[in-house]
Amino acid sequence: MPQPTLTLCKSCKSADLALPRHLAEALEQAGIAARVQEVDCMSGCTRPQTLAVRQSGKTAYLFGEITAADLPNILTFLRLFNESPDGTLADSRPLGALRMKAIARIPADLD
Repeated sequence: MPQPTLTLCKSCKSADLALPRHLAEALEQAGIAARVQEVDCMSGCTRPQTLAVRQSGKTAYLFGEITAADLPNILTFLRLFNESPDGTLADSRPLGALRMKAIARIPADLD
């Protein structure tokens, strides 16, 4: 089964350049398989630092204003995301403050 890809913006002036490394370390410690990558801009400049979560066949998510303090909630999100057949979460309350940082939920292709 494919694993999620987590993409962090790295070009915002307030971007935490260590966040991708901290996220990868947190994923490894939690035993969650996911790929972490960085890109120069995701056009989320009004809510830096942005994080996209995508996986083939599943709903994609875009979050803004991500900091290292969000790492525990990101891990919770990924556990729920991985358990969901289509990436849709029935209840976002377990995500704590992360649920308020959601910018978009993009439905998966139905092909």
